[in-house]
Amino acid sequence: MNSQPLVLRAFRQPGSLRSLSLEDWDLLLRQARHANLLARLHALLDEHGLLEQVPQQPREHLEWSHAIAERHTQAIRWEVGRIQKAMAEVGVPIILLKGAAYVMANLPLAQGRLFSDIDIMVPKESLNAVEAALMLHGWAATHHDAYDQRYYRAWMHELPPMRHVKRSTVIDVHHAILPETASLHPDPAKLRAAACALDGHDGLRVFAPSDMVLHSAAHLFHDGEMENGLRDLIDIHSLLCHFGGLPMFWPDIVERARELELTRPLFYALRYAALILHTPIPADIEEAASRTGRPNRLMLAFMDSLFTRALLPVHPSCSDGLSSSARWMLYVRANWLRMPPLLLARHLFHKAFISPKAE
Repeated sequence: MNSQPLVLRAFRQPGSLRSLSLEDWDLLLRQARHANLLARLHALLDEHGLLEQVPQQPREHLEWSHAIAERHTQAIRWEVGRIQKAMAEVGVPIILLKGAAYVMANLPLAQGRLFSDIDIMVPKESLNAVEAALMLHGWAATHHDAYDQRYYRAWMHELPPMRHVKRSTVIDVHHAILPETASLHPDPAKLRAAACALDGHDGLRVFAPSDMVLHSAAHLFHDGEMENGLRDLIDIHSLLCHFGGLPMFWPDIVERARELELTRPLFYALRYAALILHTPIPADIEEAASRTGRPNRLMLAFMDSLFTRALLPVHPSCSDGLSSSARWMLYVRANWLRMPPLLLARHLFHKAFISPKAE
């Protein structure tokens, strides 16, 4: 495995890409494509004034990815407007999550950020009204199996994904950021109370800066789906760099992680952002996050061996003989964190033996 994949070199030291050969550019584009970072790479080069120095062939690939990302962003803005219209009569604020929040809040990391659905968060007591309003405007549930419906509605932190019958756009309606059966329990009411209104968009909100970072950390280090792991880590890196200049952001995020029971995800987020992307983090903040969220020495060594592999692109040039096993182990870990043992065993038994027969 390459000790420093080119895609990491690009995001750590964009200026170093001036010296790449065409063969190197070919490998870099392949790594970036496998990590869903091709359009983000274009945005990075544009930000640093390096696009004109990219050879013609790779620059054409980057320009095409940029054009797709621009259309994608326009579509997201339009789709958010449709969601606003659908929920106008429900009377609850809509909190945009993840990619849609980055776009609507005009955050720098939205440049070149691709995502497959729109995530929103509403109070749990409003779920029925929100679901009904969305159905009246063309969205329908995608999981019709009775067990899957119960799985989402009784145990998870969201409704079953809803797909629009005409546009095929997907919306995930959350009432929390982690499943109710999970080992961590960040209070949704505290997240909603601190959410910030979006100027010019009545009824739309996004998480406060600290909460936005903590949500991204919880998603990456609690979810177990690592195919887009590097993209999500770059999201955290970009959020930290963007919000890091705000007064009191750094001490606030450590205290907020304690309040929301997210000290371990914050520790991992800061550790691997600094280790893999060289994110600048104040030493006292690293120490404070370590005091509250660091696992024991053996566990940390084991997690380092997993995350330093799984957070790289799923490409042969970024992998070794243990990379696939690392991703599988993190998937198993995520399921263990998502449910208590007996419920997890029941769920896995149903998905392995009953659901296939029903299909």
